[in-house]
Amino acid sequence: MKSFLSILTVVAAIIGLWYAACVPMNIHEAAMQAQRAGAEVTPETAPERRKMGRIALMVKNPQLWGTVYAQDRPQLPAPHQVGAELWKTTWGMVEKGRAFSKRSLLLHGWITLSATLLGFAFGTLLGIVLAVSIVHSRAMDMSVMPWIIASQTVPILAIAPMIVVVLAALQVDDLIAKGVISMYLSFFPVVVGMVKGLRSPDGMQMDQMRTWYASRSQTFWKLRLPSSMPYLFASLKVGVAASLIGAVVAELSLSQNGGLGARLLAGSYYGQTVQIWSALLAAAALAAVLVWAIGVAQNITLKRMGFTR
Repeated sequence: MKSFLSILTVVAAIIGLWYAACVPMNIHEAAMQAQRAGAEVTPETAPERRKMGRIALMVKNPQLWGTVYAQDRPQLPAPHQVGAELWKTTWGMVEKGRAFSKRSLLLHGWITLSATLLGFAFGTLLGIVLAVSIVHSRAMDMSVMPWIIASQTVPILAIAPMIVVVLAALQVDDLIAKGVISMYLSFFPVVVGMVKGLRSPDGMQMDQMRTWYASRSQTFWKLRLPSSMPYLFASLKVGVAASLIGAVVAELSLSQNGGLGARLLAGSYYGQTVQIWSALLAAAALAAVLVWAIGVAQNITLKRMGFTR
């Protein structure tokens, strides 16, 4: 109960700050709309208002504060505007029988989720294979690990269009292309966490396996792999979030196929800030669900293995 109240308090504080930030962000547009409607605004001209600044404009025109929450294209939409957009593009579409229309966030969320899960599966498999190779081969550790670290210094926004162009030339399906970009971000935390986990058994445990004349494969399956499970699940939580980011970035280059990234791009093209924020919150909610699902799998797996009671 205390943890729930703590979360509720943090959420309420964030929403309160969000509402407060809407006033200075939207005050200029509210002043222009009020002036067009014939209301008195101080100062009267837009250039003078821009010179005055947001805070001074708020102080001189408190009558505008309420209108900053009801604009069609605000610089910063209010929480209730974003919530209404989320409802309209999800359950509202379901009620109309258009759950998977092009305006539905359910369709775009499903497209992004498909690419995320595919890239996450690729990244997890690649990360585990590389980690096992690095732990069991000093040559791999000395040669491959630095390149793995260096690969993450390349901005994903720079290489995503290149990957899309190359794979399109090879006539690779767009879903696979997005999965490859997601894999690029998701495999790194899995490699790092798995290497740490496979090396977590201490010297006494390794010596004990040697006294039992255990082979390298027996040591791996009986000691190293079970010891790495807590590290692996912690890495998977980071990896699935990174995979979602990769899918959204890939959709910026493949916007014609839809997805939350395409929704963000369309909103930025047409100045639909409410649409942008609703897509952002939908992506955040999707990431939270994926991390929660991995957390549930972690609790079940570790409990069965005897790590937790």
